[in-house]
Formats: sequence, structure tokens, C-alpha cells
Amino acid sequence: MSKPTDSPKRKRVNVRRPDVMEKVQAEVENHYRSSLVEKIRASHGEVQIGNTTIRLAQQFGFCYGVERAIDLAYATHKVFPDQRLFLIGEIIHNPEVNKQLRDMGIVSLPWKKLSDEYKDLTDEDVVIVPAFGAPTHFMDFLAEVGCHVVDTTCGDVMKVWRRVRGYAKQQVTSIIHGKAGHEETLATASRALGDKKDGHYLVILTLADADYVCDYIINGGDKAALLEKFSGAYSEGFDPDVHLQQVGVANQTTMLQSETEELQRHIQAALEKRDGHTQNYHVFDTICGATQERQSALFEMLKKPMDMMLVVGGYNSSNTTHLVEIAEQELPTFFIRKASCIESLEEIIHFDLEKNAEIKSSYTEILNPDKPCTVGITAGASCPNNLIESAILRVLELRGLSAADLIE
Repeated sequence: MSKPTDSPKRKRVNVRRPDVMEKVQAEVENHYRSSLVEKIRASHGEVQIGNTTIRLAQQFGFCYGVERAIDLAYATHKVFPDQRLFLIGEIIHNPEVNKQLRDMGIVSLPWKKLSDEYKDLTDEDVVIVPAFGAPTHFMDFLAEVGCHVVDTTCGDVMKVWRRVRGYAKQQVTSIIHGKAGHEETLATASRALGDKKDGHYLVILTLADADYVCDYIINGGDKAALLEKFSGAYSEGFDPDVHLQQVGVANQTTMLQSETEELQRHIQAALEKRDGHTQNYHVFDTICGATQERQSALFEMLKKPMDMMLVVGGYNSSNTTHLVEIAEQELPTFFIRKASCIESLEEIIHFDLEKNAEIKSSYTEILNPDKPCTVGITAGASCPNNLIESAILRVLELRGLSAADLIE
């Protein structure tokens, strides 16, 4: 898929005009704000009505990067009322937010590859780049077409890009802790190739993956087996015997912080054991601040007794998934997309991480209104407050209470 090389270059657009943003902020607040959530936050994150306690984490919900991406998407809709508007994939990993953009007429394009839908783009069209960013070949294609581009890529993601580009310049292979098929990781991997496209990367997901690579670093092994194990998760021409001599660790910004840190320690130790020093090991903390804050707030929250935890957010949200992983180690935890997933006192529809599927579970004792109950609620960085409010109201409803009881 190619366009004439003399096409105008990508037109980056600044839609953050004061007159536009004033209208945008009012619209975004109307769609996603929650006075109820703000009231509970003002009460130190906890309210009690009779025998029911609702407890919120100190940090949850939209982060700055997500708010900025949504603001820019809404602003694009206002600045270009008469042009076709497109979005590469999803603006963030929340189905309700993405539905809102579709309802505004913003068309979602495939994000895994430059498919046929991209052939119809013209230099009059507007393309929004999501908060995760997009691979370099997507951006190069948009430049060839000459589209108007509104780039909402999170600043924390771009910090990782700068780091892996630096690795490539030094002929250091990037080991990326992340999900190989995630939008952000694909975008980061493309930058790890460097400006000359001669860099290399390897994506690893788990500590078991890291230990497999560490064993190879120390002892060598079956090259074909390693390449098969990580198929689709390394750069073209990657040779572990050559490209694991010098490595630099980076990560998808929404990974579990403690796991990333442990992974880093394992790789550093392997290189030190092989080389007798750590000069061939490079690292830079690239977990985003909002991810750290939400994970830390949840750990703090779990120090207090609770009967159940609701984690609200999109099922494909990486940072939300890690909150679920943390909470389910301590108490019954339900990963729900929206309030209607809490069908009754007895049944909750939720996403099961182990089964990688939405299931329905029966827990007859937890929400029984005749017994005292403390419900903890948190949400990932891509979940708006209005969805958190809906979950709170649903819990209250099932326990014979209402929002009016909170106001009294």
C-alpha cells in the first residue's frame, strides 16, 4: 500500500484553541463527571450508610494523559465539523468512551496493520492518533497521504520511545516488558528499530519469560527454540547470540510495577554473571506515574478489611488488569465493565483473568443487605467517574439504599 512520494507531508494540527477547549471541557464534564464520586473523595474516600460502607482508592480513574487524549478527540470534532474524522483503533481502552466518539461520527480504523481501509484516506481527512501512539510505518503512511493529524500520544509513552531510540543508536537491544500485541508495545517496538531501522528488540511478558532469556544469556542454548518461543515478539533479523550481548530494558507503561522491577533485577543479574560486570546492562524507569499511583493506592487500600472489591474498566485495559491481579490476591474481586454487570445480590458478570473470558459468578453472601458489608472500588486510568458512580449506585440499590442517603 503506497502513495505518491510527492504527496504533501503530514499536517500536524493544534486543536487546543482557548475558544474550542472551553466548549470541550464543558462537554467532557457533562459526559464523564460525577458529583457523587467527588463527594466521596471529599470524605477521605469513604462513606458509611447504616451497615454499608463504600470505600474508594485514593487514586483511580482518568489520568492526565487519558483526559488530554479525550479532550483532543472532542476538540477535533469541533475544529473539523465538515471533514471526515478517523481514529487509529481506540482512543483509550474503555468501551463507553470509544462508543461516545463513534456516536460523534469518528470512524475507527484498524490498528494491527495498514489494511484496505487506509487506502481511501485523502489529504483532506483528519486522523487522530490514540493515547497509545502508533507504529512509525503508520505515521509515515499518514505523512505520504498528507492527512491532518491530531496526535494524542501520552507523554509517558513518548519518554519510552526516546529511551529505546537511544538504545538503538548505541546498538543496544531493547528488551521490552509488555504484551507483544498491545498497541503501545507495537508502537514502542517500532521506535526500538531506531532512525536507521537497524536496531533490535525482544518483547517479554512474564518473569518466566525473563528467566528463560536469562538462562540463554548465561548458558547459551537452542537458538531455534528461543525464536519459536518468542515468535512475533522480536525484530526482523534478531539473533540472540548477537543481540543479547548488550541490552536495555524498557516497558509498556501500564505494566505491574513490582513485576517490571523484578524482571529488571533478573536480567541485570544474568548479564553480571555472564560478563562479570553490568556495563552491558542499561535501564530506565518507564512505568508511568499514574500507573504507579493507582497500584500504590490499591496496596494501601488493601491494608483495611473489606468484603469485596470492584475494579471498573475496559477488559482490554492493561493498567486495569494489573489492579485486578493485585486485589484478587487478598479478597473476592470482580472486574466489571459497567454497573449493569452487577445483575443481582447473587450474581455478578465479570472478567476472569485466568479464563480470559467474561463469566457469571454467584456470591450470595457478600451483598446480602441484612449483613454489614464494606465494598472497595477502584478503576484504571481509562475509566471515567460516571461509570464509577453507576457502580456505587448499583451496590446501594441492591442493599436498599440510594444516592439520596449519601446526601443526607
